[in-house]
Amino acid sequence: MMLARNAESLYWIGRYVERADDMARILDVAIHHILEDATVDVDRQARVVIQVLGLEPPSDGPLDVWSLTERVAYDKDSVGSIVDLIRSARENARGAREVTSSEMWECLNTTYNGLGEAERRARRLGPHEFLSYVKNRAAMFSGLADATLSHDDGYRYLLLGRSVERVDMTIRMLLSRAGDRANSPSWVSVLVSAGAHDTFLRTYRGVLDAENVVEFMLLDRLFPRSVFHALRVAEANLIDLEKRPSRVGAQAEALLLLGRARSSLEFLEPGRLLEGLEDRLLDLQDTCRAVNEAVTGQYFHVSPYVSWADARVSDAEDHVIEESEL
Repeated sequence: MMLARNAESLYWIGRYVERADDMARILDVAIHHILEDATVDVDRQARVVIQVLGLEPPSDGPLDVWSLTERVAYDKDSVGSIVDLIRSARENARGAREVTSSEMWECLNTTYNGLGEAERRARRLGPHEFLSYVKNRAAMFSGLADATLSHDDGYRYLLLGRSVERVDMTIRMLLSRAGDRANSPSWVSVLVSAGAHDTFLRTYRGVLDAENVVEFMLLDRLFPRSVFHALRVAEANLIDLEKRPSRVGAQAEALLLLGRARSSLEFLEPGRLLEGLEDRLLDLQDTCRAVNEAVTGQYFHVSPYVSWADARVSDAEDHVIEESEL
């Protein structure tokens, strides 16, 4: 049996690295949009990005590209920034060295130590330098975890954390465009943020509209960042972790929540995905929060647990992320 503290560390390493990767993707696309469109309200768009990510916006004056990047990416003292997430992943890996590979630890440690240089390059050449560094290092970490970690319970906790976080972040990407027109070109930003643009074009033969984008990002069975695929991966790993088969089909709360969420998507009527989209996404986000709480209570037995801020809340005071020591 794996120690609860090691299981918890691996779960949160998966979540922290995935969140840093997705935040870098979302911020990179948002900055490109702001810089390319001269008609955009920069302050309003920056605050939308911060709200979608569940962060607390700065209170001192209007926002621009640099202050947005400072808040989301560079700020070492801000809970939930990219730098803070990578630092948290590294600290969890430091405390769980006996269940991680040397390559995984070296990747996270080198990534954290290279953030300062990446930030200096970004301040000279633009935020893309820093965000590309984060995305590439997150991809490297995922590859090393797959290749150098035994696919046992520790690996399952890592995948579980990554999958739950991936569901939440994909939902946030979709929520950022939920109120847009069906033919709005801004739906492309969801695909680009998820690294799904090329795969989407090959799948739908270039037919780009909101219905197809939502269908692909919610229901695609093969694309690893779709909500359905991530839910299925999380559910499969929880089944393997459960190890207590029941003759009457009794399941742990987290497994029931994931199964219900997957089933709710599996039997959606085609062609009507845009109807009630925002409510459906918010329900899925609530499920992610409940799954996190259930996993924490069942496997880690600690309180309080980490909870990302709700994307639907606009009041800055409600955007604070509560964090516990791991």
